[in-house]
Amino acid sequence: MGNLSNTGAGRASDRSPVRHLTVSSEQAGQRLDNFLLRELKGLPRSRLYRLVRKGEVRVNLGRVDVGYRLQAGDAIRIPPMRLDVSHGETPPVHIEPGEVLFEDPHLLVLDKPSGLPVHKGTGVRAGVIEALRSRRPDLPFLELVHRLDRDTSGCLVLAKSRTALTALHVALRREGGARIAKYYAALVKGELEPGPVRVRAGLRKNSVQGGERMVIVTDDGDSADSVFRLEKPGRVCSLVEIELLTGRTHQARVHAWHIGHPIAGDRKYGDRDFNKLARNAGLKRLALHAHRLELTHPVTGGTCVFEAPLPEVFEATFHALTS
Repeated sequence: MGNLSNTGAGRASDRSPVRHLTVSSEQAGQRLDNFLLRELKGLPRSRLYRLVRKGEVRVNLGRVDVGYRLQAGDAIRIPPMRLDVSHGETPPVHIEPGEVLFEDPHLLVLDKPSGLPVHKGTGVRAGVIEALRSRRPDLPFLELVHRLDRDTSGCLVLAKSRTALTALHVALRREGGARIAKYYAALVKGELEPGPVRVRAGLRKNSVQGGERMVIVTDDGDSADSVFRLEKPGRVCSLVEIELLTGRTHQARVHAWHIGHPIAGDRKYGDRDFNKLARNAGLKRLALHAHRLELTHPVTGGTCVFEAPLPEVFEATFHALTS
């Protein structure tokens, strides 16, 4: 697959011709605005809404709302327009060939590096999904099945068909017979007790503490369930496996802090002195890695197990702090 990057500078602006597109079965079901944002890279959302509202974008020769759900066979007319190509250009995002763990007609599984966001956002012009769409224009459909924090590495699943995406979202909600099981490796402060440690502690997002938005443990928060298992004990730090039975924002990190074993390198929920020890031992990142993911294949129904090797810096840091 090579490095995922879009290096062509292009002209500052370029006028497109009228485009006539037919919605495929894989594209059916998505909102019109989301479909157009993918087709018209670099177009501000406000301008897109204006085009639809004024009827310049037509579906089956008629006007529709931006929230219209596309159906297979729909004919979409996109008018001529000038697109700011330089503004929409995707900066280089590198995924090495060895970081593609699996690919078939329905799934793409990556070993995402630490420090790489999965999608664009505030202060982030592009992430994994934007780079992949740019690099793989042959794929009519590509969406994130789930997310990983920017500083978390490991197994990341993308769907190459709407059928796969819908089925995997059902599995994430633990509905029906399908399942997705997520296991993380982490370096945590201190020595965890030998037996599995079950943590059931509700989480609430966007609580402001010290001017920073945090996820906090609270009785009235969203239910969150994790299991911590000791892999390698150490007095200063331990290597643990964390199974997430629910998928709340920052769940592994907050639950680790909640039981008194914060994750090394965690600048938001971690321990400052422990982070300094880990940094002096060579750790320059969050020590959280999605090392194994098990799922029911959304089309074949078979069991799939994907594993991303433990980063070498985890072992090196563990030995430096426990020797």
